[in-house]
Amino acid sequence: MSLNASLITRDTYKISEPTENLYESVAVIAKRARQISARQKEELNAKLAEFASTVDNLEEIFENREQIEISRFYERMPKPTTVATEEFLNGELSFRIADFEEEKKDF
Repeated sequence: MSLNASLITRDTYKISEPTENLYESVAVIAKRARQISARQKEELNAKLAEFASTVDNLEEIFENREQIEISRFYERMPKPTTVATEEFLNGELSFRIADFEEEKKDF
């Protein structure tokens, strides 16, 4: 049984170092991953929209080889969480953690 090459064991101390809190670090990574995912989804939808058909009949819809290749390209891309984690660990992200006192003032 072989392991998926995309699985990487991470040192939780290195992840928690920039924020001094593991949970805050994970929240920053998750937010960045959502941004990356949304951008990729928009790009993919824009490229696939070129192949959109106005035909309602399912028998008349056929698979386009270019459309399949575009989809496969996006499937092979690194996952947004992997990219976000690498950016975070390499110090490529700028983030701000709100103070608890600031949050209380908002209510």
